[in-house]
Amino acid sequence: MLTKIQRFIALLLSVFCFLALPAMADERGTAKEALAMVQKTIVAMKKNGIEATIAEINKRDGQYKDRDLYVVVYSIEGKNLAHINPRMVGKDMIELKDGDGKYFIKERVEMAKTKGSGWQDYKFVNPESKQIEPKSMYIEKYENVIVACGIYK
Repeated sequence: MLTKIQRFIALLLSVFCFLALPAMADERGTAKEALAMVQKTIVAMKKNGIEATIAEINKRDGQYKDRDLYVVVYSIEGKNLAHINPRMVGKDMIELKDGDGKYFIKERVEMAKTKGSGWQDYKFVNPESKQIEPKSMYIEKYENVIVACGIYK
């Protein structure tokens, strides 16, 4: 049996967890915010040029990153041009598979070529949690590049 102090502590912990839920939800980016980051990036590309914008993204100074949201850019052939992980930049990613074996970059390239924009579901490592998580990526083709930003579910 629990003592009065133990019940009181359990009650306090329950209240704390309940109150923390909205704050924890705010730690993750939303679909609306991801779409806005892609559009912001394309506006910058139109104003400053594609190469200059890619250079800014690769500085990783925060302008193109917000919590678990970050912008990535691929060539229309699937080469990574900008990413939060510098080891990915400059690599041909077309054969990359997610945890389920899905060729998600191939799918992304095909979507960009045929539809121009849209949402794509796959699994990827969340840079905040360091875990593989389900992710939805909004992609939009601009000239010869694919600009994308995704949300972890």
